[in-house]
Amino acid sequence: LLATVTVCLTLTAKRMASKNCLVKNLEAVETLGSTSTICSDKTGTLTQNRMTVAHMWFDNKIHDADTSEDQSGKGFDKNSPGWTPLQRVAMLCNRAEFKAGQDSIPILKREVNGDASEAAILKCTELTHGGVIDYRAKNKKVCEIPFNSTNKFQVSVHENEDASDKRYFLVMKGAP
Repeated sequence: LLATVTVCLTLTAKRMASKNCLVKNLEAVETLGSTSTICSDKTGTLTQNRMTVAHMWFDNKIHDADTSEDQSGKGFDKNSPGWTPLQRVAMLCNRAEFKAGQDSIPILKREVNGDASEAAILKCTELTHGGVIDYRAKNKKVCEIPFNSTNKFQVSVHENEDASDKRYFLVMKGAP
Protein backbone atom coordinates (compact mmCIF):
# COMPACT_ATOMS: atom_id res chain seq x y z
CA LEU A 1 0.00 0.00 0.00
CA LEU A 2 2.82 2.40 0.88
CA ALA A 3 4.52 1.82 -2.48
CA THR A 4 1.24 2.41 -4.30
CA VAL A 5 0.67 5.74 -2.51
CA THR A 6 4.24 6.85 -3.24
CA VAL A 7 3.88 6.02 -6.94
CA CYS A 8 0.55 7.90 -7.12
CA LEU A 9 2.01 10.94 -5.39
CA THR A 10 5.06 10.87 -7.68
CA LEU A 11 2.89 10.71 -10.80
CA THR A 12 0.76 13.56 -9.48
CA ALA A 13 3.86 15.62 -8.72
CA LYS A 14 5.15 15.05 -12.27
CA ARG A 15 1.79 16.06 -13.73
CA MET A 16 1.81 19.22 -11.60
CA ALA A 17 5.42 19.96 -12.66
CA SER A 18 4.36 19.76 -16.31
CA LYS A 19 1.89 22.59 -15.49
CA ASN A 20 4.69 24.72 -13.97
CA CYS A 21 3.82 23.87 -10.38
CA LEU A 22 6.90 23.29 -8.24
CA VAL A 23 6.56 20.45 -5.74
CA LYS A 24 9.22 20.48 -3.05
CA ASN A 25 8.08 17.37 -1.25
CA LEU A 26 5.48 14.65 -1.67
CA GLU A 27 3.75 15.54 1.60
CA ALA A 28 2.69 18.84 0.03
CA VAL A 29 0.96 16.97 -2.79
CA GLU A 30 -0.75 14.68 -0.27
CA THR A 31 -1.95 17.69 1.74
CA LEU A 32 -3.28 19.37 -1.40
CA GLY A 33 -5.00 16.13 -2.41
CA SER A 34 -6.85 15.96 0.91
CA THR A 35 -7.95 19.60 0.78
CA SER A 36 -11.70 19.99 0.50
CA THR A 37 -11.99 23.80 0.54
CA ILE A 38 -9.72 26.53 -0.78
CA CYS A 39 -10.54 30.12 0.20
CA SER A 40 -9.30 33.04 -1.84
CA ASP A 41 -9.13 36.76 -1.13
CA LYS A 42 -10.42 38.52 -4.23
CA THR A 43 -10.87 41.86 -2.46
CA GLY A 44 -7.26 42.40 -1.44
CA THR A 45 -8.14 42.79 2.26
CA LEU A 46 -5.62 40.19 3.37
CA THR A 47 -3.10 40.17 0.54
CA GLN A 48 -2.88 43.89 -0.19
CA ASN A 49 -4.13 45.39 3.09
CA ARG A 50 -7.02 47.05 1.21
CA MET A 51 -10.54 47.53 2.52
CA THR A 52 -13.58 49.56 1.48
CA VAL A 53 -16.68 50.72 3.30
CA ALA A 54 -19.65 48.79 1.90
CA HIS A 55 -22.42 49.47 4.44
CA MET A 56 -23.08 51.95 7.22
CA TRP A 57 -25.60 51.87 10.04
CA PHE A 58 -27.28 55.10 11.09
CA ASP A 59 -30.86 56.26 11.65
CA ASN A 60 -31.64 52.67 12.71
CA LYS A 61 -31.08 51.40 9.17
CA ILE A 62 -28.27 49.83 7.18
CA HIS A 63 -27.29 52.05 4.25
CA ASP A 64 -25.22 51.05 1.22
CA ALA A 65 -22.08 53.14 0.83
CA ASP A 66 -21.43 54.66 -2.57
CA THR A 67 -17.82 53.72 -3.25
CA SER A 68 -17.72 55.18 -6.77
CA GLU A 69 -15.18 57.94 -7.34
CA ASP A 70 -17.81 60.38 -8.64
CA GLN A 71 -20.44 59.40 -6.03
CA SER A 72 -22.88 58.53 -8.84
CA GLY A 73 -23.98 55.16 -7.49
CA LYS A 74 -26.94 54.34 -5.30
CA GLY A 75 -26.23 56.36 -2.23
CA PHE A 76 -27.93 57.54 0.90
CA ASP A 77 -29.37 60.84 2.05
CA LYS A 78 -26.38 62.93 3.12
CA ASN A 79 -28.78 65.34 4.84
CA SER A 80 -30.06 62.58 7.11
CA PRO A 81 -29.89 63.49 10.82
CA GLY A 82 -27.82 60.40 11.65
CA TRP A 83 -25.25 60.88 8.91
CA THR A 84 -23.80 64.15 10.22
CA PRO A 85 -22.58 62.82 13.60
CA LEU A 86 -21.39 59.55 12.05
CA GLN A 87 -19.40 61.47 9.47
CA ARG A 88 -17.91 63.70 12.17
CA VAL A 89 -16.73 60.68 14.17
CA ALA A 90 -15.41 58.98 11.03
CA MET A 91 -13.33 62.03 10.11
CA LEU A 92 -12.00 62.90 13.58
CA CYS A 93 -11.67 59.56 15.38
CA ASN A 94 -9.30 58.23 12.74
CA ARG A 95 -5.52 58.23 12.59
CA ALA A 96 -5.17 57.41 8.88
CA GLU A 97 -3.72 60.04 6.54
CA PHE A 98 -3.11 60.20 2.81
CA LYS A 99 0.54 60.06 1.80
CA ALA A 100 1.84 63.39 0.48
CA GLY A 101 1.79 64.43 -3.16
CA GLN A 102 -1.25 62.47 -4.35
CA ASP A 103 -3.74 65.26 -5.04
CA SER A 104 -4.00 64.34 -8.74
CA ILE A 105 -4.63 60.64 -8.00
CA PRO A 106 -8.25 59.48 -7.60
CA ILE A 107 -9.19 59.10 -3.91
CA LEU A 108 -9.76 55.35 -4.04
CA LYS A 109 -6.30 54.80 -5.56
CA ARG A 110 -4.37 56.97 -3.09
CA GLU A 111 -1.93 55.37 -0.68
CA VAL A 112 -2.66 55.84 3.00
CA ASN A 113 -0.58 55.77 6.17
CA GLY A 114 -2.62 53.79 8.67
CA ASP A 115 -4.34 50.46 9.04
CA ALA A 116 -6.72 49.10 6.42
CA SER A 117 -9.98 49.75 8.28
CA GLU A 118 -9.10 53.37 9.08
CA ALA A 119 -7.89 53.91 5.50
CA ALA A 120 -11.27 52.67 4.22
CA ILE A 121 -13.11 55.08 6.53
CA LEU A 122 -10.83 57.97 5.48
CA LYS A 123 -11.45 57.30 1.78
CA CYS A 124 -15.21 56.99 2.35
CA THR A 125 -15.44 60.33 4.16
CA GLU A 126 -13.13 62.02 1.66
CA LEU A 127 -15.47 60.87 -1.12
CA THR A 128 -18.71 61.82 0.64
CA HIS A 129 -17.64 65.03 2.42
CA GLY A 130 -14.23 66.02 1.09
CA GLY A 131 -11.59 68.06 2.88
CA VAL A 132 -11.07 65.62 5.76
CA ILE A 133 -7.61 66.97 6.56
CA ASP A 134 -8.94 70.56 6.63
CA TYR A 135 -11.83 69.45 8.86
CA ARG A 136 -9.35 67.87 11.26
CA ALA A 137 -7.29 71.09 11.28
CA LYS A 138 -10.39 73.13 12.22
CA ASN A 139 -11.23 70.68 15.04
CA LYS A 140 -7.80 70.24 16.62
CA LYS A 141 -7.20 67.06 18.58
CA VAL A 142 -6.47 67.74 22.26
CA CYS A 143 -5.90 64.18 23.44
CA GLU A 144 -6.63 60.61 22.43
CA ILE A 145 -6.89 57.05 23.66
CA PRO A 146 -5.75 55.04 20.63
CA PHE A 147 -7.53 51.86 19.60
CA ASN A 148 -6.15 48.67 21.12
CA SER A 149 -7.36 45.09 21.03
CA THR A 150 -8.01 44.98 24.78
CA ASN A 151 -10.34 47.99 24.98
CA LYS A 152 -11.69 47.64 21.42
CA PHE A 153 -12.42 51.37 21.14
CA GLN A 154 -10.73 54.65 20.27
CA VAL A 155 -11.54 58.02 21.85
CA SER A 156 -10.35 61.50 20.94
CA VAL A 157 -11.14 64.91 22.39
CA HIS A 158 -11.24 67.94 20.08
CA GLU A 159 -11.51 71.70 20.20
CA ASN A 160 -14.65 73.10 18.63
CA GLU A 161 -14.15 74.72 15.21
CA ASP A 162 -16.32 77.64 16.36
CA ALA A 163 -13.78 79.89 18.10
CA SER A 164 -16.48 81.49 20.27
CA ASP A 165 -17.41 78.07 21.71
CA LYS A 166 -14.68 77.13 24.20
CA ARG A 167 -16.13 73.71 24.95
CA TYR A 168 -14.43 70.48 23.89
CA PHE A 169 -16.18 67.52 22.35
CA LEU A 170 -15.42 63.82 22.46
CA VAL A 171 -15.73 61.35 19.58
CA MET A 172 -15.54 57.59 20.03
CA LYS A 173 -15.57 54.53 17.80
CA GLY A 174 -15.42 50.85 18.58
CA ALA A 175 -17.15 48.47 20.93
CA PRO A 176 -17.22 50.00 24.43
